[in-house]
Amino acid sequence: MLKRKILIVDDEKPTREVMAKILSASYECLLAPDAELALKTLAENPDVALLITDYKMPGKNGVELIKTAKEKDPSIACILVTAFGEIELAVAAMKDGADDFLTKPITDIAQMEQRVAKAIEKNALLRKVEELQHEIDARKGIDTFTGDSPAMEKIYKLIRQSAKANASVLIEGPSGTGKELVAKALHDLSPRANGPFVAVECAALSPTLIESELFGHEKGAFTGADKLKIGKFEAASGGTLFLDEITEIDLATQVKLLRVLESRTLQRVGGNSDVKVDFRLVAATNRDLAAYVREGKFREDLYYRLNVIDIRLPALKDRPGDIALLVSRFTKEFAKKNDVEIKGIDPAALKALEAYSWPGNVRQLRNVIERMVVLVDGSRLTMADIPAEITDDAAVAPSAPAPIASSPAAADAPAAAPASGSLAATEKSVILKTLEECGFNKTRAAEKLGISRRTLHRKLNEWSIDK
Repeated sequence: MLKRKILIVDDEKPTREVMAKILSASYECLLAPDAELALKTLAENPDVALLITDYKMPGKNGVELIKTAKEKDPSIACILVTAFGEIELAVAAMKDGADDFLTKPITDIAQMEQRVAKAIEKNALLRKVEELQHEIDARKGIDTFTGDSPAMEKIYKLIRQSAKANASVLIEGPSGTGKELVAKALHDLSPRANGPFVAVECAALSPTLIESELFGHEKGAFTGADKLKIGKFEAASGGTLFLDEITEIDLATQVKLLRVLESRTLQRVGGNSDVKVDFRLVAATNRDLAAYVREGKFREDLYYRLNVIDIRLPALKDRPGDIALLVSRFTKEFAKKNDVEIKGIDPAALKALEAYSWPGNVRQLRNVIERMVVLVDGSRLTMADIPAEITDDAAVAPSAPAPIASSPAAADAPAAAPASGSLAATEKSVILKTLEECGFNKTRAAEKLGISRRTLHRKLNEWSIDK
């Protein structure tokens, strides 16, 4: 087991060497004759757990050394050694950062060892708290996302890297992929986290309103402007402004937006004076913004101003491996919200959800799971709980089912679904195959499929299968 490091600083060589001899049985002791060499040793050994320093030394005294050491590493433990008559000075030093003090001459070796151990234990606890805080900070903002696919891991990394900067960010991706979540994560992980996060849904604002909403207006600027109004840029001062669906801003307003980005000043509607604004801009769109530029629908200069950092969110269909995690998270969320107990989801139902293309992406999946949890008949989500529009429209490549026409009951049933069939056809094939394996015992088949016997009867009736 590695010994913790202690730095002993004293201008009297015999004193520091005797102290080191006593403590070296439990600790690795480093020695320095003055503050200058002590600070150099600390820089070379950032894992030093404890600094023990005499008060009176050439150059910086012990209190000054402790103060400097604490500034560089707040978690380092420090003990000041003083003469017997300097106790008041030692107490004052503790207010400036010392964790404890010892008085010369040190005669009680056991007490010294105990106080050294206590200071080091405190140091270890503080460093552990720091490490945990770093872990929390690293996860903060990202914990709103679910998924461990390579595509999402790239997004997480890009968010963490981008959050540190003040550059504009453009988030692109289909509707329902979580663009506002990304914008909020960028804010929460940034130096602006304590400032406001102001979100604007540009598509909800008409061209006549958007200018006033973004830039504000002076009293009397137009009919109905009976008082001064602060715009979203000013409201986001010190924080982040998120403009969702940026393509909905008209060309005239785009010119003014460009000016604000370039000068960091704005003029309110009806005003003549420049107002300084301090914000970070994050914009988002579900359109091909580059195509809008080519078509003349979006200013090219503004596009480049916005697209300093580009984050492209993948569609849910491009990360099917994350669907199981999302289903689990949403199931727990809505089970708690609706005060119901859901033990999980059947494999066949999960496979069906994974096979669907999800044009509405994560937002659509979340809504579907909420519906399933609210309407579930039992304690598990099953194929019967999946909305018909999902099962009817999902196109999958089913595993090749074993022929079942050889059984008397199956001979009269419709043929198994071909490889290009719908999910409903695949479900039918799986159910009939399971029935055959169970000797057409419906109770056993229902248990094996993870559905109720009532659901199985309903399915068979839909397919006009009596036996």
